Amino acid sequence: MNGLVALRPLAVLTALLVPLLTLAAPSWLRLAGIGPAWAVLWLLPWALAEGRRAALFGALALGLMLDSLHPPPLTLLPGLLLLALWWGGMRRRQEPIEGSFTLGLLALLGTALLNLTLLLQWLLIAWRADGITPAVAEGMARGSPLLKLAGPPAAILALPLWRWDDLAAVGGTMLMAQTLITALLAPLICSLLLLLWRQLGGGPRPLS
Repeated sequence: MNGLVALRPLAVLTALLVPLLTLAAPSWLRLAGIGPAWAVLWLLPWALAEGRRAALFGALALGLMLDSLHPPPLTLLPGLLLLALWWGGMRRRQEPIEGSFTLGLLALLGTALLNLTLLLQWLLIAWRADGITPAVAEGMARGSPLLKLAGPPAAILALPLWRWDDLAAVGGTMLMAQTLITALLAPLICSLLLLLWRQLGGGPRPLS
């Protein structure tokens, strides 16, 4: 119980850093102008340490915060909830996941899956062009004001004000850059957070 009480404020504090880092997009933490998927770097250790139920709650809260940074119709929630289900279920393993290579690989695959869900939403929007409201269509033609920042933000694929032809032209490059930089940072960031959650929560537990 003491571990859970200690986890709450730290979990909220670190989760609040995710949208801040996404907006700030530090230049020294970017690859080819693309920043890491901070949501993945937070959710991965949280899910591995706390299990599926806590992971789903964290993914929901994190997704709502990040979705508030841009207008609809795209949302990060489906991708984050899928990752929470996947990674949260890994806590049932007898041997806890903590190796640097494993964390990097999981972060790489998670970033690719997250961006794939956003790309699928874009495909659905393009297929159902009648579902785009006049306001969104006007914004897509005008371009997102967030793109005027120094370099694309980490959640660039989630910005619905991109034109489809722009996304199709650069989406592959952005996806590869973000998955790589996220995988490179995961061994350090995820290891530290995973150690912190497990120490405060009383160590790894066999069941969710």
